[in-house]
This record gives sequence, C-alpha cells and structure tokens, in this order.
Amino acid sequence: MAAQLKRGDSTAIESLYDRYGRLAYGLAFRILNDRSAAEDAVQDAFLAVWRNAAGFDTRRGSLRNWLLSIVRNRAIDRLRGNVKVHREVQLESVERAAEVPDAWQAVAVDLERKQIREGFAELPDAQRRTLELAYFGGYTHVEIASRMQVPLGTVKGRMRIGLEKMRSFLVARGVME
Repeated sequence: MAAQLKRGDSTAIESLYDRYGRLAYGLAFRILNDRSAAEDAVQDAFLAVWRNAAGFDTRRGSLRNWLLSIVRNRAIDRLRGNVKVHREVQLESVERAAEVPDAWQAVAVDLERKQIREGFAELPDAQRRTLELAYFGGYTHVEIASRMQVPLGTVKGRMRIGLEKMRSFLVARGVME
C-alpha cells in the first residue's frame, strides 16, 4: 500500500482509510473529546499522508504507526490551539469510505482496543500514567516531569520501558508485527 501511495494511486488512500479510519478517529477523539475536532484532525492527517507519501520510509516503521503518529500530532495541535483554521479540498474517496461502515473492521478495532487496554492495565502505575499523559494528554516530557514532580530522565525512562512492555504485550497477542 505504501508503494501505491507514493505513486499517487487514489485507491491506496481509500484502502488506508478503510483499514485505519476508525482507529485514527478513536485516537483523535480520545485526545480531543470532541467529535467534530476529532473528525477534522483525522481528515487533516489523511490529507497529510496523501501529500507527503514520498516521505514515508518502511525502515522507520509501519504505515499504520506513521499514520497514527500524524493523527496524534494533528489532534495535539488542535488541543493546544495551534491549528490554522482553513478549508481544504476534501477527498471524495475519503468521504465515500466514511459512509460505509465495515462490520469486520469494527470488530477487529474493538478487539485491538481491548487488548491495548489490557496491556495498559498490566503496566506499573507510573509507566501507565506517563504514557497516558504523553499520548492521550498531549504533554511533552518536560511537562510530564513537572506534573508528576519527577526528574526528566525518569519520565524518559518510564516512557521507554512502558513502550517496550506494551510492544512486547501486543506482539505476543498478534496485534503488532
């Protein structure tokens, strides 16, 4: 799919949206807690993927993770009020894909979400809270250190170890590669 995106194949963005649109929306909504803002963040992210497909490098990670990091960044930008409000041309294919829900994909996303929650529940409280503040709260490492009243190095260590544990948990359950 990445190669198709790089070639400008419009069916690739449709497939990407079909596969990860709900997951992307769930992430944006979790950060923003606002339907409209989450929809806008997801649309911005998919447009960014479409426009910057040539910048994707498979050696640095999966297409899914690249997309979700863009969604996260767009949502945090909106949360912090750093978004310039302007209307962009909408992709008809994205709109069409949003109209037809895929029941099997919804089930897969729900199962994946459940497994992620289970993984989070197994983390020590300090690591879980650090990851939540960073990924769902949009806080920087420095802000987390201040908020939790711990040294910056402790925050970075908790992030690294927590992410490693989550990755191992999700790989063991077949959620990640």
